[in-house]
Amino acid sequence: MEPWVIVTIAAAATQTLRFSLQKQLKTLGLSTAAVTASRFLFAAPLAIIATLLLMAIQGHAFPALSWRFGIAVVLGGMAQIVATFCTIALFSQRSFAVGIAFTKTEVLQVALFSTVFLHEPVGRVALIAMLVGLLGVLLLSRPAGGWALRGFLSQASLLGLVAGGLFGASAIEYRAATVEIADPDALFRATFALAAVTSVQSLLLLPWLIWREPGEVSRIAAARRPAFWVGVTGMLGSLGWFVAFALQNVAYVRSVGQIELIFTILVSTYIFREKTSPRELAGIALLAASIIGIVAAT
Repeated sequence: MEPWVIVTIAAAATQTLRFSLQKQLKTLGLSTAAVTASRFLFAAPLAIIATLLLMAIQGHAFPALSWRFGIAVVLGGMAQIVATFCTIALFSQRSFAVGIAFTKTEVLQVALFSTVFLHEPVGRVALIAMLVGLLGVLLLSRPAGGWALRGFLSQASLLGLVAGGLFGASAIEYRAATVEIADPDALFRATFALAAVTSVQSLLLLPWLIWREPGEVSRIAAARRPAFWVGVTGMLGSLGWFVAFALQNVAYVRSVGQIELIFTILVSTYIFREKTSPRELAGIALLAASIIGIVAAT
């Protein structure tokens, strides 16, 4: 199995844990902005320390940075912030499942973005595998009462579609940022880019919180223990994504990353003892087939 596949699967597993920790933070009374900020505020110092350790231990020099790197870091960081806002806002929506399903259109959106902006088109076999995966995702995301037209026309569907597009855009920019760093080591390029991105995100979010929601800063401090673990899992998961982006086409990485849904089903089945329906099993089978097809196509 290729390294980018292993790293992507590990990132997806870590992201599953991080989302559950963020949901716990939300139940502690923190606002959507505070939950979003906590991830980056605690992740940035960890990413910077990891970068400095790699430079000290492996002898990496501080890379020469281009204007393209700076633009990619800022645009990618801003897109991810807004996408995370939209996703967390979905937790309180009535049509939550529909909204989450729309976020998963990210794979097709990122395939389009990758072709247009990075000139890295997706092969025909891989595109078919992505469509199969999207069908599997829709089966897994289907609400208990079935899909309703009003659900697709709801605020949740709009939030989900915007979140998917912005997550896709951020992935494209992160791939561009890692490519701009002139160093052969993918791990160093990913860690350096991650440190830059999370630092920018922290610098954007902290002043905004102090200005708009000053009470939330103290709430983050009060919830620093769970918030710290959100930061740790966020940093590790993001590092996995960045390494994969440095190694492979973003569309392929995000497609394989949908294995996160399978992890979620497994957790609900074996830890929370929830029953898995035939529809969910069919969705898992389609998603697994999609991932195998994409890996085989690359």
